[in-house]
Amino acid sequence: MSAETFAHVSNLVVPTATVIYALAMMSHALEWALGRAVVVKDAEVKQDVLVASGGEGVTAGTASGGTASTGPASGGTASAEVAEPAVPGAERMEAASRIGLTLTYLAFVLHLAGVVTRGLAAGRVPWGNMYEFSITASLAVAAVYLIFVQRYKLQWLGLGVTLVVAAVLGLATLALYTPAGPLVPALHSYWLVIHVSAAAISGGAFTIGGLVSVLYLVKARAERRVLAGGTMSASLRRLPSAEAMDGTAYKVLAFAFPLWTFGVLVAGPIWAEYAWGRYWGWDPKEVWSLVTWVVYAAYLHARATAGWRGRNAATIAIVGWFVFIFNFVGVNLLVSGMHSYAGV
Repeated sequence: MSAETFAHVSNLVVPTATVIYALAMMSHALEWALGRAVVVKDAEVKQDVLVASGGEGVTAGTASGGTASTGPASGGTASAEVAEPAVPGAERMEAASRIGLTLTYLAFVLHLAGVVTRGLAAGRVPWGNMYEFSITASLAVAAVYLIFVQRYKLQWLGLGVTLVVAAVLGLATLALYTPAGPLVPALHSYWLVIHVSAAAISGGAFTIGGLVSVLYLVKARAERRVLAGGTMSASLRRLPSAEAMDGTAYKVLAFAFPLWTFGVLVAGPIWAEYAWGRYWGWDPKEVWSLVTWVVYAAYLHARATAGWRGRNAATIAIVGWFVFIFNFVGVNLLVSGMHSYAGV
């Protein structure tokens, strides 16, 4: 196949993947809508919250003035993970979730094909401009999600992930598209491949960690409301416990941080020395990459030394995610710098 044919295929499948991601997002949105329409009984929700926090189990009679049971929930063993609850309309919610996940897999395959054929059309790695970096970085977000969805059962994160990926691909297709072409001389270095690969993968993990942290705050607030006598929607009850989500965010960000450190603060300066004859020049992209590193270093340091968990840790993780997004979007599009895709 010729380069023109590869370019045509890429230009066809990337928008197609965008549409399928949008359909997956709609399916996950339906899943949440079905759950929000159902309010689970107080006693059932309180049972889940107490089990997740290691508290005592309560009987169904508690909500109506009955007596709480004296034995620990779940046979005396508390766990941060709550078994999948049987809630009204669960079958329809599960069906919507499965459809959304299936569509995400399909969109990912097309997305991957679009990135690969773009590289074949250009005869190089496909991240020589802002359009290519956008489709590659969003592919990394989807890849990290689909890997972790198997390991940590993150189907509940599908709405946020598909929304982010569809939005980035839509922006790239409509506003950032650049025809495939050769690289400028400064980009001809295998250190660029290492640098951008590591940045894209760690950026995908930062996005997953940020989305989990947002949902952690939502679930933690709902759990506090339940313990105060309130209710919880079925969609929120289907999420893991706040404690489990806090642990998941930490695992994802602990994976991403050393990769960002190597890719951005080691491989990046080496490439800069090759391209411009200096390792560090306080370019806006370099500065905000360092700021991103500092925020996530503070997150991991606070958890390791000060024992920060829960809301404080989630807040730092979300701040780090917004800093990363500004570095990726704001600096690249609004601030002039020495990187070839800045200001595109």
